[in-house]
Amino acid sequence: MVDIHSHILPLVDDGSKSLEMSVEMARVAAADGITHMVASPHCNDEYPYDRQAHMDRLQVLREAVGPSMKFSLGCDFHFSYDNVQDVMRHPHKYTIGNTPYLLAEFSDFSIAPNMKFTLSQVCSIGLTPIITHPERNRILQKQPEIILQWIDVGCLVQVTAGAVTGVWGSLPKKVAEWLLKKGAVHVIASDAHDPSRRAPILSQAREAAAAIVGDEDARILVDDNPQAIVLGEPMPYI
Repeated sequence: MVDIHSHILPLVDDGSKSLEMSVEMARVAAADGITHMVASPHCNDEYPYDRQAHMDRLQVLREAVGPSMKFSLGCDFHFSYDNVQDVMRHPHKYTIGNTPYLLAEFSDFSIAPNMKFTLSQVCSIGLTPIITHPERNRILQKQPEIILQWIDVGCLVQVTAGAVTGVWGSLPKKVAEWLLKKGAVHVIASDAHDPSRRAPILSQAREAAAAIVGDEDARILVDDNPQAIVLGEPMPYI
């Protein structure tokens, strides 16, 4: 399995608090069957994003973990006005590795009415936004049909493993299930922040998703599709 969304990079945001914690997160992930993790630190008003510094820190983590886990660098990219202006100027500053895939996180408090157009602009420069955990967004929980409109302009959707299993509560679970039934989920990822409470575990969500979409489609959401993302390849299954 491949986990495209995690806060495993130590001491950069609200995720891992130490290199030792990050190593333990990688161990937990490997034990669950994950072979590749994307370190996706936040980029928002609270946590600045320094690509080179993050790359250096990720290399330290690679050396500490060893060959049991592959890593890529991405970004939990807050879709604010300033960030969008910067990504339009520097398209690969925030993407997963050297791929066109960009994790896109939205505010719980406001989403601009022209967001579909803004997303289409980002798509027009060759990037593919991956909407992260829309099932946990307070606005999108009330209007999940907006997510379908964003898919229409070229976006992908990633739901959180813990939402699929019910860890995040009944409403995120309900919205995640609605998206799965609509065929509007392309990837399940952990959004892990630590080794225990918000752990990098995907197998339980794969099993829960299988009850809705079947074993093969559930496997695709944690294997084939995220593998294509980290390799920068087109989605094999939409």
